[in-house]
Amino acid sequence: MKIAFYSTKPYDRTYFEPMSAEYDIDLHFFEVPCNEETIPLAAGHDALCIFVNDYLNENMIGRLAEMGIKAILLRCAGFNNVDIKAAAKYEMPVLRVPSYSPEAVAEFATALLLTVNRYTHRAYTRTRDFNMNINGFMGMDLHGKTAGVVGTGRIGQAMINILKGFGMNILAYDPYPNKSLDVEYTTIEQLFKNADVITLHCPLTPETKHIVQAKTIELMKDDVYLINTSRGDLIRTEDLIDGLLQKKFAGVGLDVYEEESGVFYEDRSNDIMDDENLARLTTFPNVIVTSHMGFFTREAVCAIAEVTLKNADAVQKGLPLENVVLPPPDEDL
Repeated sequence: MKIAFYSTKPYDRTYFEPMSAEYDIDLHFFEVPCNEETIPLAAGHDALCIFVNDYLNENMIGRLAEMGIKAILLRCAGFNNVDIKAAAKYEMPVLRVPSYSPEAVAEFATALLLTVNRYTHRAYTRTRDFNMNINGFMGMDLHGKTAGVVGTGRIGQAMINILKGFGMNILAYDPYPNKSLDVEYTTIEQLFKNADVITLHCPLTPETKHIVQAKTIELMKDDVYLINTSRGDLIRTEDLIDGLLQKKFAGVGLDVYEEESGVFYEDRSNDIMDDENLARLTTFPNVIVTSHMGFFTREAVCAIAEVTLKNADAVQKGLPLENVVLPPPDEDL
């Protein structure tokens, strides 16, 4: 089986290449992202493998079908970057990695929270210049405060466990509450109103797009902390910047961003940043932006490689496709 592997980074080769031999899979690595211009690279392959900032629209999927592509492999959990309806129309299964290391993402979200709360990133820079002044670095105790967890899937549950360890009270919101969890579920409005810390762990859907925007920011407490390690489009960036200018937030930690494609995972240090919103975010002293790296642990990348290749092997051997993404049942195909 031949797979066109888009958006390749050195760590992808490290984990995927040795494992692919075990499955008799031939990976052709391409450093370029998957988009309208690069889709011809998939010709001559049986499947293609893409990552979070690649995309496949209906036109591209139609072209893949003409090439004889049998499957679309996502080496991530989210699938909002693929037209699932179009893939089903062309009988092209889309397979994802539903879970690799929920703890990796939750631990990183916690690191962002601790960093923006206690200013460790700025303290590190200051002390390297032997400036030992701690003025401006005052944070708050997390113990006894209320954390609002939006989304209680596996990552959300891992985050809840960590925050409980800090002695925080937990409010949770999920359209499908998990009754086995020892947390208080509430409406999204009540969560925004009452939480001292808000952390987002939900998928990007039409319902969750811009779940954080001007109206919901207005509901939040003053000096609230906001953490997002899920998808950038959960937050309307312009409204977030307005909230920061109004000093609504004590701190914001972002591992994702609305317009991260073409920027995140790339070295743009010698370029003039033409994304004014992203450039603006990096100027706020109480904001930290990282490059969609919440998943990035040895354990997680190894699990991603293993599940992705097992998905490909299932297609190759005609086995049941356990991780296939299905279109909504009410969609007409």
